[in-house]
Amino acid sequence: MPAITAAMVGELRAKTDAPMMECKKALTEADGDLAKAEEILRVKLGSKASKAASRIAAEGVIVSHIDGATGALLEVNCETDFVSKNDDFLAFSNGCAKLVAEKNPADVAALAALELNGKPVEAVRTELIGKIGENMNPRRFKRFAGGGQLVSYLHGNRIGVMVEYEGDATAAKDVAMHIAAMKPVSLSTADVPAENIATERKIAEQKALESGKPADIAAKMVEGSVQKYLKEVSLLNQAFVKNDKQTVEQMLKAANTTIKSFTLYVVGEGIEKRQDDFAAEVAAQVAAAKATA
Repeated sequence: MPAITAAMVGELRAKTDAPMMECKKALTEADGDLAKAEEILRVKLGSKASKAASRIAAEGVIVSHIDGATGALLEVNCETDFVSKNDDFLAFSNGCAKLVAEKNPADVAALAALELNGKPVEAVRTELIGKIGENMNPRRFKRFAGGGQLVSYLHGNRIGVMVEYEGDATAAKDVAMHIAAMKPVSLSTADVPAENIATERKIAEQKALESGKPADIAAKMVEGSVQKYLKEVSLLNQAFVKNDKQTVEQMLKAANTTIKSFTLYVVGEGIEKRQDDFAAEVAAQVAAAKATA
């Protein structure tokens, strides 16, 4: 068998972008045949991607892309915080955000079919899984193209906000930072989802019932609790984080600025993370080792 040189490994890595040791193993298996080694690698990387696909990806990043009045906010998930800082993963994520803004895909499936660096996004994703060894996938996105001005704020890539506005850019940026900190669920009280209000009302009614107050007073207590909740979760009614003596609405009015809409993403929000039982895992490994001994 011919010697596997560093130059051969380097050439195969340049063609496939696979890890060095994987390249060396493939070349050894292929008896130094570069073309055959490339085929072996593509099969292995595909297999690795398939195995990774079943694993929970609840870490990741929020990325944004703005080009004039068009923008996109995107969440891309991976399995570990370590990979969320990987340059290739970040490049993939930012590339996908740009595609969302430019191509306006209908959903994540449509995004997967778009071309990124000469290949379908899904093919790039699969190759990246093979290279890094973790499951990863674009999860959700919001595209803005309503003709308004846009600003985004990313807090450590784990919280992302995009705001569509008219007026002062500094005021809009301050609002984006406020949203990241206070996490409103809607722009105004009228926009709070009905199911959220129903849940809050049910809790308030239970508290009022337990208080033992007369029915008329209990009803006022419930209504008061609901109204308090609406003000707490609607952006315009929240106390502004940089000056709690005024509401966000008052700050914006003073800055002659109007917020048209916003989107807030938090990495992994709503994803059920796997809770590993380390002791059980070790016990299982010990049992497996005894069984094969």
